[in-house]
Amino acid sequence: MFGFPSTMVRQITRELHGNSTEIVIQTFADRILVLVTQLGKVGNLIQATLPDTTPLLPAIQDPDQPNVRSLPEPPAAIQLTPLLGAAPSEHLQTLHCLYASQIATLLWTAGSSNPLEVTRRPIIIGVALRKSPATDDEGLSEHERSVFGGVMSMVQELLAAAPQ
Repeated sequence: MFGFPSTMVRQITRELHGNSTEIVIQTFADRILVLVTQLGKVGNLIQATLPDTTPLLPAIQDPDQPNVRSLPEPPAAIQLTPLLGAAPSEHLQTLHCLYASQIATLLWTAGSSNPLEVTRRPIIIGVALRKSPATDDEGLSEHERSVFGGVMSMVQELLAAAPQ
């Protein structure tokens, strides 16, 4: 699944808004661990699961932005379970759940190249990001949107680089 042999590790580091951002994907026989950190630690751990019977829809490319990779929409049936840690605010908890849902959907979508393969491993996502400047708790700031887009691009790059 995902072109990763069991216990393989993939990682990437990039600067996003002046912060070194590292993503590590490690596969295990029963789960996949994804760490997204700007703080050098694991952070808030959330497990994402999805019933095998739930269809995954491919990303729809925006014709107005042909050079931007589209993201598949997370299915409504996705279940997020907090495992360790908690975000310091409700806004950040919602943001971490958004990261977990989207990253899990990217991995499941990448792993669904074989339509007969319906077993989806749970994905554990650790999120530890620097606090965004001027968060008003009323939605995502432009900074948060930009970092989110950068992180998702990094995840897509790791998945595209996986041996098939």
